[in-house]
Amino acid sequence: MRTFPELIVCEHCDSVYRRRALAPGETARCARCAATLYGARRIDVDRRLALTLAAAILFLIANLYPVIRVSLRGLRNEATLWESAAALAQGPMILVAIPFALAVIAVPFAQIVLLAWVLVHARAGRRAPGFAPAMRALAMLRPWSMVEVCLLGILVSVVKLSSFSQVSPGAGLWAMAGLMLLLPLIADRSIRRLWDWTEPAPRLGAKP
Repeated sequence: MRTFPELIVCEHCDSVYRRRALAPGETARCARCAATLYGARRIDVDRRLALTLAAAILFLIANLYPVIRVSLRGLRNEATLWESAAALAQGPMILVAIPFALAVIAVPFAQIVLLAWVLVHARAGRRAPGFAPAMRALAMLRPWSMVEVCLLGILVSVVKLSSFSQVSPGAGLWAMAGLMLLLPLIADRSIRRLWDWTEPAPRLGAKP
């Protein structure tokens, strides 16, 4: 529980400020280092939870359906994200397969699960069990989600392959494009406001 909820501390230079109401679109910045402190509330808990569930559906599609289909002289092949990671894991390319699987599969999965967990409880105005570790994990995972980098690499591969074979995008590729847009929106820095929007869970044995 925060002792002084009306105050906010800059995470970069530790300057302390008193919160004030912001108009839509406004952002509060640190006077010392110009870092973003907080912004006006753009997405409420219900909308963020709905977008998180949409991201979960897109994540499943991106991992279960082919990303691209390649046809050459009557032969046809297609690959999902998991199959791509498994193919990279053969031989010396395992050094590429591990960060690929972490940044494109494991980290987005962890983000979606953690967000759904804290937001489902936040709808009732309560903090989820393990709220603090979950929020710290979300902040730590944010820079490591690289769906957009993977999508760019796939598009470059499609362009190169299309010069000598027939290449068509699969449902997984479109799902990745949607996931690339949704993840930064639902897991941005404004998620920290859940500390203010929720109340600590009551302790066992505590008197009401």
